[in-house]
Amino acid sequence: MDYNKPSQIAANMVQAGVDKMALTNTDLLIRGILSGAILGFGTTLALTATVQTGLAIIGAALFPACFIIVVLLGLELVTGSFAVLPMLYLDKQVDARSLSKNLLLVFLGNLIGGILYASLFCVSTTQFGHEEKNAIALLIVKIAEAKTLGYASYGFDGLLSAFTKGILCNWMVTTGVVLGMSSTSSTGKILASWLPIFIFFGQGFEHAVVNMFLIPAGMMLGANVSFADWWLCNQLPVTLGNLVGGILFTAMPLYYSFYKKTKKISRIEKGYPIPTKQVSIDVKEEQFS
Repeated sequence: MDYNKPSQIAANMVQAGVDKMALTNTDLLIRGILSGAILGFGTTLALTATVQTGLAIIGAALFPACFIIVVLLGLELVTGSFAVLPMLYLDKQVDARSLSKNLLLVFLGNLIGGILYASLFCVSTTQFGHEEKNAIALLIVKIAEAKTLGYASYGFDGLLSAFTKGILCNWMVTTGVVLGMSSTSSTGKILASWLPIFIFFGQGFEHAVVNMFLIPAGMMLGANVSFADWWLCNQLPVTLGNLVGGILFTAMPLYYSFYKKTKKISRIEKGYPIPTKQVSIDVKEEQFS
């Protein structure tokens, strides 16, 4: 049996955070670029399957392949870090400045990777612009406009919708990261990580790194989307939603329900003192006659 109990999974998340903070800036960028590009590969695979079969659910079932590659290679995905690094912060092993720097570097790497793959894909699918857009390219254009202009058409409510879909998305994505730590075997990691990613993609929730490919690719293919539309109507609210989802629904519950309790029990078993709050009590002397 290679199953890790939830308390061990939480401990693995904290250790993963330690490992991430030990990476150099160059490593963070390189691994972030690879992750952004690989998620682009997974997205075009899913869209290809959707076009060929007419069933979006088939594409959703295939998309997790890219996430599994990222997990098995130990690459850097900012949406996963949105849950892992806050665990380290809650345990007071990293300060907010160092945490933010790590997240920003991975975010930048993911963005570069997404745009890089978008550029290569658009060149390959249009033969350097010599061929008309095929069904997949047309679908990317349609999705890019829906993810930006579609939200903009509803004003603030549309932005709130994008933010909420970002929360729901990363609740599942970070659950995929967590379940990837529930096994020590490659097969176990693949099967455990697949399910939550299938759930988020199949329901059309918003993933910041996927959108780093989809929306730029749509723009390159002729979508009526501006740079401001991309960032103000999708990328920023979705990224914020992903951050909230990772912290609120994964990092905090797992830290307080599993890791913190386990850490306290471990100290008791080893005979270490448990810190307690010191309460000062003022005692007034009373005069008795």
